[in-house]
Order: sequence, then C-alpha cells, then structure tokens
Amino acid sequence: MSRWSKLQKQFYTIIDGKISLQIHCAVYRMDSQRGSTGIPRYWITLGKEIIFDYPKQFAQSTGEYPYETDVSEISDFIREYLDTPVNELFEKEFSGDRWGLADIFKAADKRIGKTKLSALAARSSATAVQKIVAARMNIS
Repeated sequence: MSRWSKLQKQFYTIIDGKISLQIHCAVYRMDSQRGSTGIPRYWITLGKEIIFDYPKQFAQSTGEYPYETDVSEISDFIREYLDTPVNELFEKEFSGDRWGLADIFKAADKRIGKTKLSALAARSSATAVQKIVAARMNIS
C-alpha cells in the first residue's frame, strides 16, 4: 500500500487546499470457486459527499460490474496527470482516461487559474467538475 500512499501524497500537493477534496483507493479481495482477485475501488470526496465512485457509478451506467482490475490503470493515469507539464495540462486530452478523471483533477488543481477554471466549467457537463469549480470559485 505504500505505493498508493506515495502517489496520493503527490496528488495532494497539486490540489487546491482551500477545498476539502480527498481521493481514496482500496482493493477488496473477492474469493470464488474459480479463484480470487482484487476488486479495486477508487472514490473522491468533496467535503462529505462522494463525487466519484469507481466501480459503483460505472456498474450503474453500464448494467455490468467492471471486473477488469483497473486499479493499476487508474494509478497510472494519476501518475500521467502529475507528470504532465503545467503549460500542457489544460489543453491535453488524456487518451487513457476512461473514467472522466482528467476534468475532475483539472477542476481541483491549484495550478489552474480562474479563467481556465471558468472555461472548464463551461465545457464540462460532469456534476463532479461543476461541484469542484463552484467550491473553488466560492472560496477565492
């Protein structure tokens, strides 16, 4: 788990500290007659509200539980986001973002200024993004 905690700690260095945003990861062991596997869960909270929940919200939208073990892919995406130069960040299209995390991260990223934050709010219809932008704009 030290690998996740290190990534999580690095993630928090770019998040606007004025908003109460947290990202969590857990892996639940699932045993069956066919063997066992780890089922990942990522969730992001803003205050006490869960605004992103993998795999729950994806299972609800597709009607199927996403049995892929996306835990490493989501962590790899977080690493890619953190490693992206700030001057490329806002316009970058993250091709591996199947979960809609890029705009959530951009909305919470303290390196994104108010002008770009407003532009992000205008182009994104994601509820999580709108809530984060509103929280950042109301605090500043």
